[in-house]
Amino acid sequence: MNIDARIGIIGGNGWLGNAIAHALVSSGTLEASRLTLSGRSERRGTMDIPGAYWTRDNDELAARSDVVLLSVRPEDFSGVEIDASGKLVISVMASIRARTMAERLGSDAVVRSIPNAAAAIRRSFTPWFATPAVTAEGKKIVQALFDACGEGAETTSEADIDYCVAMTGTGAAFPALLAEALVAHAVKQGLTPEFARRAAKGVVAEASQLFAGDRADPAEIVREMINYRGATAAALQTTLDQGFNEAVAAGLEAAIARAAELSPEK
Repeated sequence: MNIDARIGIIGGNGWLGNAIAHALVSSGTLEASRLTLSGRSERRGTMDIPGAYWTRDNDELAARSDVVLLSVRPEDFSGVEIDASGKLVISVMASIRARTMAERLGSDAVVRSIPNAAAAIRRSFTPWFATPAVTAEGKKIVQALFDACGEGAETTSEADIDYCVAMTGTGAAFPALLAEALVAHAVKQGLTPEFARRAAKGVVAEASQLFAGDRADPAEIVREMINYRGATAAALQTTLDQGFNEAVAAGLEAAIARAAELSPEK
């Protein structure tokens, strides 16, 4: 779907706002002329998209836009003062409730979402939640916007967004952590760092495509590998016995707790 609405991104010079802007234009989902970007820094850097409009005035951005996307840190939200009445507001901020945004910005049509770092390569899985005031057409815009960044997925529960701050919002962090561990062990065994990094990338980025399809079940793949009782089974079972699932769960719980700590609504 091509988006005909005018979109403004507050925080368009940040890494996430910049990634979304580039994804929208490079995918052909939005014409650059319909895009307005704002930021506090005058250094536009890589967010310089030919045809897009740049401003440091958020009021001007709101006036030029049908859809306002907030890409600022939660602790900076209190400094965003715009009138978004009659507009669709999309937030990629963690921890700010939809009701709070509606009350502050003057629009009941609010969407909360949690993209991740993979938006930069248009591979982000982005869950999103819409308030009842968001129209069917508004939802189509939201879905098209996040599909341009990878895959958008609507949920009917705002609580799911709070949880996904940890699960999907961590983005590339967990795969990168696994790759780092693989590289470290390989280097200790005598592989060169360059070769180890190539091998880890093959495992984490390429072999993971085994469960990229809609019908692929990660749990079934693990069971099949363990039931084969080969070297892979030994690796998997030992890793599980050492508390792999518990470590991941603890990390997710820590992320949820930290997001709550950082929320200005606590």
